[in-house]
Amino acid sequence: MAEPEFTATGVRIGRRLRSLTRAGQVMIRDGRLLLLTSYDTEIDSAPVHLVHAARPWFATRGRALTTVNGHRYLLTLADRDPAPGEPGPPSADTFFDAIRTAGGHAAAE
Repeated sequence: MAEPEFTATGVRIGRRLRSLTRAGQVMIRDGRLLLLTSYDTEIDSAPVHLVHAARPWFATRGRALTTVNGHRYLLTLADRDPAPGEPGPPSADTFFDAIRTAGGHAAAE
């Protein structure tokens, strides 16, 4: 399997008012976006070119509203990138850049 182009761990993944996981993973690998629980169980996945990601108007900078297969997920990433060697999720801006680079639709503002 190829190395992931983007990986974020410790991500809170929610759908509507329900939290699906508080320590999930978001990965972009082989042109697909994967949303995983902390136990590596797949929540949802789709080709990146079908994924839409944007910063929600109602939330802080560390969040991303992502549409995967017609389902909306609220991802809570970090407000800033962690220091080198420090664990934790990358910032939402890094996530938007990774989506754009992989061929998806992302709007940071």
